[in-house]
Amino acid sequence: MTGTLIAIFGVKDHLGIAQECARAILIFCYGLVMLRLSGRRTFGHWSALDIVMSIIAGSALSRAMTGGAPLPGTLAAVAVLSLVHLLVAYAVAGSKSLSRIIEGPPIVLARDGVLNERARRWHTVSETDISEAMRSAQLNGMEEMGRVREMTLEVNGRLTILKEK
Repeated sequence: MTGTLIAIFGVKDHLGIAQECARAILIFCYGLVMLRLSGRRTFGHWSALDIVMSIIAGSALSRAMTGGAPLPGTLAAVAVLSLVHLLVAYAVAGSKSLSRIIEGPPIVLARDGVLNERARRWHTVSETDISEAMRSAQLNGMEEMGRVREMTLEVNGRLTILKEK
């Protein structure tokens, strides 16, 4: 059996074109399975937790695909990382304090039509970003800041705006 697997997937640093292609197919399917098992938040929420998990898993899988890392160990490591990600995500979903530690709090950038310039600069939000969010909220850019009840920089990096009625 191991001889067949080696013939199909090769061994670290000794891959032919067909073996690298077989690894690519395996890793693509494996990556999809791991994403489905880790839940929809990985690509829907994009918090720091989700981004770190995606980068680490993608990096590990790409090294295994090209033969830079052993295939079985990498698949096992990504499975463990996916499990840890899922467990931490459940913990964050169940604990407001843990959520604030891992994901950070939302930041209020404007309240009652007044933009907090210090908070905007500290969190590296450009006026262009704010204008874009304002237009998305059917406001005419910075000119209509007076109609903003609250503008929040969410933990996923999006700006949300609550308008005055």
